[in-house]
Amino acid sequence: MRKIALIFCCLIVISSCKSSKTSKSTSRNTQKSSASHVSKHSSVSNNTKADAVIDYAKTFDGVKYKYGGTTKKGMDCSGLVTTAFKKEDILLPRTTSQLAVTGDWIDLKEVQKGDLLFFATKKNSRKVNHVGIVTTVRPNYVEFIHSTTSRGVITSLLSEKYWYFAFVQARRIL
Repeated sequence: MRKIALIFCCLIVISSCKSSKTSKSTSRNTQKSSASHVSKHSSVSNNTKADAVIDYAKTFDGVKYKYGGTTKKGMDCSGLVTTAFKKEDILLPRTTSQLAVTGDWIDLKEVQKGDLLFFATKKNSRKVNHVGIVTTVRPNYVEFIHSTTSRGVITSLLSEKYWYFAFVQARRIL
């Protein structure tokens, strides 16, 4: 029974937050952040909060992947999200599956900085197992920061073939 439990745990670790080897990392600026709780505020306040969340998430750029990690010693995808939002006193669920039902569902066309993108990276599955934070939005251009098993914390483009086909939903927390 122990062997089965160990094998099951290993399979979960291997399959969670799986990434494409072709994801591109981009340069980032590091800044400090501050302040408040999960609630609807003015768009100016939301933009400030989103910027603070993103800036803090970017301080983890290059940190290696570690299942269950939430520090510069190692970080997984949901750990990056919860840690970045926690810096702004916004407490979120710790797992990707719980995050995928938190906040408001939004259409991809309405995505803004600070929104969460969810992906299903397992073959032949639409079950969400990966999450990232939107960092930049322009017409036909969405960039997000996330932690991948192969490259750690990086920034990728939603238009990359791997991420485009793995995309499942977007959600708004702020």
